[in-house]
Parts: sequence; structure tokens; C-alpha cells
Amino acid sequence: MAGESAVRLRPPRNTLDERAIAWWRAQWLVATAVPVVALVVLGGLVEPARVWLLATAAAAAAAGLACTAFFPRWWFKVHRWEVTEDAVYVRTGFFWQEWRIAPMSRIQTVDTVRGPLEQAFRLATVTVTTASAKGAVTIAGLDHQLAADLAERLTRITRDTPGDAT
Repeated sequence: MAGESAVRLRPPRNTLDERAIAWWRAQWLVATAVPVVALVVLGGLVEPARVWLLATAAAAAAAGLACTAFFPRWWFKVHRWEVTEDAVYVRTGFFWQEWRIAPMSRIQTVDTVRGPLEQAFRLATVTVTTASAKGAVTIAGLDHQLAADLAERLTRITRDTPGDAT
């Protein structure tokens, strides 16, 4: 159209905080340790199934360690986010890429969350809720101070943006 500039879908510019890799690794280790410990304990208690339980524990430990080594670095490379005066942009995934765009006029709430592991790594998650049936737009793995500043900035921009947020 004449007089209108074309808007192109492009990858968001910002990466997550590099500490997100260690945070995701810690999550994998915890998620791996719980079933492995349970299987080892059962293997120590149940004589007839000891070999199978311990073998399963070893396989689960090996798979969990492989995932811990591989996935967090990969996720860090593909997760991107950006906030402009017009919208919040998030891209995740490699094989199944998901691009989420939340226009400022549609934002209803902005939340920050810091779970125990996030606190240990000085990270936070920003959740932007809209009227979308798809759900909230989430940016996990941000430096906790950046997340607080981002929430404040989004609150200010959405307050000043006309629209009904529905």
C-alpha cells in the first residue's frame, strides 16, 4: 500500500542471560536425579529385581546426563526475545519454531517470577499475559534486574498505549 512501510517478521534481537544454560542444566540434573535415586533405592530393597532396577537407573542417569550436556546450550542458541514500543516478540524452538508477538495494546498483565533455582542463578522469568487463547508470552532466563526493569518498562508502555487489552 502506498504510504505504509512493510513490516517483516524477523528474529528478535536479544538472547537470554548466559546463566540460563547453567539454570537449565540444574533443572535437568534435578529431574534426572529424582527417578535415578528412587530406582537405586528400590534396587537396594527389592532383591529379585535388583539387576533390572539398577540397569534402568544407570540408563536413566546416562540419558539425563547426555540431555544435561546437550539441550541447554542448544536452547540458548535458539531462544530470542525483544521488546519495542509496539510489541513483545519471542522466538523459541529449533525443529518446531514458535514465534509469539504480543501487541502492547493487547497486554493485560506483566509478571515476574523467580523460583528457587532461578534465585540461585540470579535469573527471573517475565510473563506477559494477553487476551490470546494461546496463553501468555514468557521470557525465561533473564537477569533478575533486567527482568524487573523490563516489567517496569512494559507496564509504562502498556499504560500509555491506547487499546482495550482484550
